[in-house]
Amino acid sequence: MTFRARHLLGIPQLAPDEIVAVLDLAERYVDLNRRTDKRADALAGLTQINLFFEPSTRTQASFELAGKRLGADVMTMGIAQSSLRKGETLIDTAMTLNAMHPDLLVVRHPASGAVHLLASKVACAVINAGDGRHEHPTQALLDALTIRRAKGRLTRLTVAICGDIAHSRVARSNIRLLGLMENRIRLIGPPTLVPPGAAEWGCEVFADMAEGLRGADVVMMLRLQRERMEGGLIPSEREYFHRYGLDAAKLRHAREDAIIMHPGPMNRGVEIDGLLADDLRRSVIQDQVEMGVAVRMAVMDLLARNLRAERGLRAAGGVLV
Repeated sequence: MTFRARHLLGIPQLAPDEIVAVLDLAERYVDLNRRTDKRADALAGLTQINLFFEPSTRTQASFELAGKRLGADVMTMGIAQSSLRKGETLIDTAMTLNAMHPDLLVVRHPASGAVHLLASKVACAVINAGDGRHEHPTQALLDALTIRRAKGRLTRLTVAICGDIAHSRVARSNIRLLGLMENRIRLIGPPTLVPPGAAEWGCEVFADMAEGLRGADVVMMLRLQRERMEGGLIPSEREYFHRYGLDAAKLRHAREDAIIMHPGPMNRGVEIDGLLADDLRRSVIQDQVEMGVAVRMAVMDLLARNLRAERGLRAAGGVLV
């Protein structure tokens, strides 16, 4: 498989063939995860540290499960247990972790660019599990796998990304990945929640749901990120749902076989009607959760292969063994 990365920090570092390599390997892990015995040994003997400076349920649990199923020794550090609460700098934390000789470091941080800084200070492979408003590459990859399995392809689709674009690292990573794979991308949301330069990202921008959803193959709803907002960006949640929440009437403007996605956690009755979220004929939201474990297994497997090859090269004095 073609996968050259040492770290996974963002989607722009990946070429289309590397994206396909991740998805193809993830397909194999989907099959493994549906068996009674879900164990593999791709990370046997390796140590995985999950370092979460932001609270998470799905992403943290997904990475923990992925690492354990691949045979890694897995340790998770949350911010409540972190020395940063005692005044330690991010670089000091990186140096402390580096002295423990981990092999894989999974990092979520509220500051954009923090994961890149950590990656420059440690000797292990680093995976960005979300940094500020910047990127969330494994979410985009699991969304890509979900789309490919539901639609039979990952190219030449019309994908509508709807809601809080401005604060969404999920949107940014998806825009980059779906653009690389030659899809038509539409961004839909109130002007206060769409970045001013969004039209320059190679996307079409709409303030009207009916217009933006017309003919869409994929409808990707985004969480309204209250924790990243300053006041006054929306008049009220009720008004937001009326104009930008997905309901049956708005969905009728999309293609009849359009799928519904949401990265979670969902605010039902704000971003999406609960009945649509649970409609197994259209919604692939639970599939996204399942694909998340498989994609993260694939990413860590591929990074571990490169890490072992790099260490083998150094041990051989420049000759790959």
